[in-house]
Amino acid sequence: MNSEKRAEIFRRFRQANPHPTTELQYSTPFQLLVAVILSAQATDKSVNAATARLFPIAGTPGAILRLGLEGLSEHIRTIGLYNNKARNIIATCQILLERHDGKVPDDREALQSLPGVGRKTANVVLNTAFGHPTIAVDTHIFRVANRTRLATGKTPLAVEKRLLRATPSEFLHDAHHWLILHGRYVCKARRPECQRCIIADLCEYRGKTASEPSALPLAPGR
Repeated sequence: MNSEKRAEIFRRFRQANPHPTTELQYSTPFQLLVAVILSAQATDKSVNAATARLFPIAGTPGAILRLGLEGLSEHIRTIGLYNNKARNIIATCQILLERHDGKVPDDREALQSLPGVGRKTANVVLNTAFGHPTIAVDTHIFRVANRTRLATGKTPLAVEKRLLRATPSEFLHDAHHWLILHGRYVCKARRPECQRCIIADLCEYRGKTASEPSALPLAPGR
């Protein structure tokens, strides 16, 4: 895929959704961090349902520590792998209070040193909470990037690096959200909805179900 086509893809994404953001609900960088940790192998909808109950009573590292492991587990038990996630969140809260004055660090190395925080989670927090031009390659972005030929790669890290190199700088901050939303609502895993895709004529996927793009937008940002 050439640079002109890539630029046009992102122009259309921006026109359809000028201010994309995560669908996870949060009020602070710490709450975003907790929500992203919880979202591993879980839907945003299930995470939002749990944090809607959790954050009003425990929305800070200190408040979660006061809940304790058992109390936190009770609030997130509807989420997959909740026991392991609860242990990681408790340990993360302890580290944030001991090393970072209770604040989420605006630094990749520091973020990835927290329990339960890998590169993808760190990228989400850096991008969404702190405005860094990072791209967190989840299953949606990995699929969309490879399927469209926007950025091909055999691993999430390879796709991330190619997207960072190939995405025009003016689109880089929001590219992460556009690609996730496109994969979640249009370029779906089992059957992509090419007939309502706004980049169908630019996409290089050979298995398209239709060739003409529609005027339907991406899912709206908040």
